[in-house]
Amino acid sequence: MNSAFHFDSLVWDWIIAIYLFLAGMSAGVVIVGLYLKRKVITGDASDNGIMKAIAWLAPFGIIVGLLILVFHLTKPLDFWKIMIYYNPTSVMSMGVILFQVYMAVLFVWIGIIFRTTIVNFLGGKFQFVDGLLLKFKSFENGIELFLGFLAIALAAYTGFLLSALQTYPMLNNPVLPILFLFSSLSSGAAACLLFGILVFKEDAHSSSVAWIHSFERPVVMFELFVLVTFFTGLIFTGGQHEAAAWNAIGGGFWSNWFWFGVVGIGMLLPLAMNYFSPSSTKHNHGFILTVTSLSLIGVLMLRTFVLYAGQMTVI
Repeated sequence: MNSAFHFDSLVWDWIIAIYLFLAGMSAGVVIVGLYLKRKVITGDASDNGIMKAIAWLAPFGIIVGLLILVFHLTKPLDFWKIMIYYNPTSVMSMGVILFQVYMAVLFVWIGIIFRTTIVNFLGGKFQFVDGLLLKFKSFENGIELFLGFLAIALAAYTGFLLSALQTYPMLNNPVLPILFLFSSLSSGAAACLLFGILVFKEDAHSSSVAWIHSFERPVVMFELFVLVTFFTGLIFTGGQHEAAAWNAIGGGFWSNWFWFGVVGIGMLLPLAMNYFSPSSTKHNHGFILTVTSLSLIGVLMLRTFVLYAGQMTVI
């Protein structure tokens, strides 16, 4: 019996949506962190609460996301093969290369920023680590630029992965990687604020927090614009593409999920709360918890919506 979460054409389920969300969030927090470190933070970046949050969130997102993917496969013990035997014609294989390089460069970047903390934690053992991180620091600018490129590629890749499914007209859409890039930036900014302020005690009035607040609104506005472009393109294409669009947003369970969950709760409500709330309220921890949680829930709902609604219509 078909239902919103179980139907004949369904291949990838909610587990993949969580993977897409975590990978995108990891990329988003890295992009935010790179800009903060290069343009906003003065002094030692390792003392900044947002950067401390990023040092945990970025690896957590990509590692847990990959673990979810591995154990969701029908043969998880054979996953190592795709990490060694690359296929340049496979979107999945190219993604694995991207993940591997991204993780390696990410850990080097985190190591450069928190070198003193790491060396102190090791307590004088493994002296070569300090020397290695010092050598990497001499290439810090190039490493950051490369990591920025990898983070943007990772955020967009989560969309390319779905758009490669040619038998699903809604997913086979060139706008999808752009949509996922901006949703990654949105979730990255929200996660940085949530954990940076509430967990790592960054001052809610700091320049880092102020910049993220100024960054959030245009990102969500552009995300809304890309959503409109996404569905307008499908409708104007006609045929099964138009049918897929109306199946997704024209009525039913996934339409309600989209309009009330993704657009209403995840985008318009946080925008309205930030716009109409006084400055004193915006720096309240309860307010920050509420708004950032809504944004993160909205991005997860968007990924879930695209995944499920996108698989309902088949060419």
